[in-house]
Amino acid sequence: MEAVLFYILSAVTLIGTLMAITARQAVRAVVYLVTSFFSLALIFYLLGAPLVAAFEVIIYAGAIMVLFLFVIMMLDLGHPESLTFPRAADWWPTIILLAIIVGSVGVIAVTREPATAPGFVDITVRQFSETLFKRYGVAVEIISMQLLFALVGALYLGRRR
Repeated sequence: MEAVLFYILSAVTLIGTLMAITARQAVRAVVYLVTSFFSLALIFYLLGAPLVAAFEVIIYAGAIMVLFLFVIMMLDLGHPESLTFPRAADWWPTIILLAIIVGSVGVIAVTREPATAPGFVDITVRQFSETLFKRYGVAVEIISMQLLFALVGALYLGRRR
């Protein structure tokens, strides 16, 4: 059963990503990319990495997509008054992909027991954060600087001439 869910979610991830690449409107591309991130998080969960799945949802589907939407709104790529309300034919790909993801979550919730990795060590959030910021502090700072550079670049691209 897990192999079937894996292949279904892999197909949803590929379709969502392809639709994000080929979308004509930037906001629709972001919606398809969020759908792809959610299905990828479920794939990570199926592979026995629930922490990576949670990070996928929190960091990528949450924070990075908010940053993308901020850049899209700041660049003012289109005028909302000239856009028409999406037709029913425009909604069906998103509805189908989301229905597959929700159905997969239901199947996983019903059939799968909580996974425990062999040699699993239970650590607290405090121990995790101390390890992250003491041992990998430089990497965290470098990533934060990259995000700052991306924000400055977005502001530079979005400024009025």
